[in-house]
Amino acid sequence: MVSLPHLPLRVALGLALASAGFAQPATPPLKLTLRQAIDRARQYGPSFLAANLAAASAHEDAVQAKAALLPSVSALSQFIYTQPNGTPSGVFVSNDGPHIYNQQALVHGDLYAPGKRADYHRALAAEAAARAKADVAERGLVAVVVQDYYAMAVAERKLDNTRQALGEARQFLDVTEQQERGGETAHSDVIKAQIQVEQRQRDAEDNQLALDKARLAFAVLLFPDFRQDFTVEDDLDSVAALPPFPQVEEMAGRNPDMRAAQAAVEQQTHAIESARAALLPTLSFDYFFGINANQFALHDPDHANNLGSVAQAQLTVPLWTWGAARSKIRQAQIGLDQARNDLGFTQRQLLSTLQAFYQEAQVAGSQMDSLKRSAELSAESLRLTLLRYGAGEVTVLEVVDAQTTLTQARNARADGLARYRLALAELQTLTGAF
Repeated sequence: MVSLPHLPLRVALGLALASAGFAQPATPPLKLTLRQAIDRARQYGPSFLAANLAAASAHEDAVQAKAALLPSVSALSQFIYTQPNGTPSGVFVSNDGPHIYNQQALVHGDLYAPGKRADYHRALAAEAAARAKADVAERGLVAVVVQDYYAMAVAERKLDNTRQALGEARQFLDVTEQQERGGETAHSDVIKAQIQVEQRQRDAEDNQLALDKARLAFAVLLFPDFRQDFTVEDDLDSVAALPPFPQVEEMAGRNPDMRAAQAAVEQQTHAIESARAALLPTLSFDYFFGINANQFALHDPDHANNLGSVAQAQLTVPLWTWGAARSKIRQAQIGLDQARNDLGFTQRQLLSTLQAFYQEAQVAGSQMDSLKRSAELSAESLRLTLLRYGAGEVTVLEVVDAQTTLTQARNARADGLARYRLALAELQTLTGAF
């Protein structure tokens, strides 16, 4: 241990702690599965959280609209002072005395209020639409997570492929250098092999950059503190089966986009009812119990009872609104027509998108075996080409071409596996998980 007697104790202690920190083993990066990544994205994905908050707010609107249909109870505690003028009522006759005390419990309810009832049903439809949009946001979030997840998985696999190709290129460079020393090949073969090594090194750097960029893009969804020390589990080879189209079509009937569009039609239907209610009378009642007297007491000076109750009913009939009520009805009808147009378009778009996504998944799934065979054949082709090169039957260009073909075949297989996974994720945005 190095002694530092000339340093202050605080500095020496800080250096010792820093050395101890560097001596600790590094924490291994967090390895995530797809399910774990989806769960994390649900916690921190801004669009998903915003959609759920909007659904929660719509639920509160429905609660408030329902409460408006029920009787309300309130309390009143009031003192009114009126300037005396020598008469019992004071300056203001309507105040009925210089001192007035109000201590009452009030009950108010609507016996017939069609507008409020229509507003309640409209709030329920709005809540249903908001919850359907939250489902849309969740399915979209899952699709984004799948895309980012397999972008990282493919980038890692391509980096491994490039490193493997770099190793193969270096082995071939050793072969050409040995044959050049033995007088079996020209120096041009060594140069070509060196160029191949340099190219593979650049490819490795590019693929490392692609992996780092994919990790950065994915970290935004997964962590609140933007941590980057994580990897993903490569499950590209575990392929899920594609259900038959009739089953997929049946599952698409529960599509949240359709539910949101249908809820919008229902919402506008109740908006028309609410607008028409402005032309109808409303009937309400009020009940008061308590004190409304010149003394804050249960009895007045003549021992009459100050504590009592009163009830009243009120009928309100709209007579003239300068056409505003009928204008609101026409405006609500226009909104209903727009909602129906949106519903029809959503139905057509769903059918079109469903078939397109299904065909994409079919093609991507059917090509996976072909891509695997191509990678295997490319590996065998390189092996045979190297043997023929050692026997002097082929040129260095054929070896380089075989190496390039093998790298491309490996990368194409990784892209094909990811393409199928992404196609399934896009299809499940319409059908839900299967």
